[in-house]
Amino acid sequence: MNTDLRVRLGALELPNPVVTAAGCAGSGRELAQFFDIAEIGAVTTKSVMLEPHAGRPAPRMAETPSGMLSTTGMQGPGVDVFLQRDLPWLLSRGGRAIVSVAGSGTAEFGELARRISAEPGVDAIEVNLSCPDPADPDGRRFADDAARAAAVVSTVRSHARSDLPVLAKLAADVPDVVALATACVEARADGLSMINTVRGMAVDPRTLRPAVAGGIGGLSGPAVRPLAVGCVYRVHEALPEVPIIGMGGVRTGADVVEFMAAGASAVAVGTVNFSDPSACVRVLREFTEALESRGVPRAADLVGAAHRPGTGV
Repeated sequence: MNTDLRVRLGALELPNPVVTAAGCAGSGRELAQFFDIAEIGAVTTKSVMLEPHAGRPAPRMAETPSGMLSTTGMQGPGVDVFLQRDLPWLLSRGGRAIVSVAGSGTAEFGELARRISAEPGVDAIEVNLSCPDPADPDGRRFADDAARAAAVVSTVRSHARSDLPVLAKLAADVPDVVALATACVEARADGLSMINTVRGMAVDPRTLRPAVAGGIGGLSGPAVRPLAVGCVYRVHEALPEVPIIGMGGVRTGADVVEFMAAGASAVAVGTVNFSDPSACVRVLREFTEALESRGVPRAADLVGAAHRPGTGV
């Protein structure tokens, strides 16, 4: 059976729905020694900021039951190095680039959008709304307030090329994820990515100190997958025409089927890359086999299947 794996994120067509999650594959270079990165749908880069950032001190990661806590603090070389070194390398390997951006304020997001969208070869911009908002006296993230998140998305959209899709990356630990998604779409986001890591904590039983620097970290891995699938399902139900990249604990092809049935058009592979750097191509192979065993001719036919009566396909 010759299965059509192509999917669409608005105007962007991908050859298959498997992409990397931001922060779990750098800019693709780290995974390229294990597989041809042109084989997967796209590489979502680590979040890029305007200026270089050293990030948080160690320890930055801690293993948890069925997951991982991380707190890197947006370490990175800044947009100049990204545009001069990392993006050209990714494009030279035939990779498709979804560039994640993170800013310390709305203006920085806008400048990043302007700089990145001026570069040929960028396929989409993903807006990391889990950055702390410096204008908030309590240090809340942009994603914690739908109006502030929408202001960031609107700024990115107005500074980016009109033909370049803008994807808003949503957090799950917010008052109302559907309201957040709706606000971002009304601010002209072309699509959504969900979910980002969930805030959590672990204490080292030997030292009785937080397991990661700063105490609170972002929880990822299989522990968050039911939460992520639920968020995708609810948002797709409310906004069925809006494309979604689903993510959170994806480890197998069956997980991709689950996310797409809930309403995702594409699915990102994240934390598992740290233990299995060839996971993306394995997951893609398992997903393809799952479609063939079900007799599903097109990957796009799965999108939203859980919302339809019967088998949904």
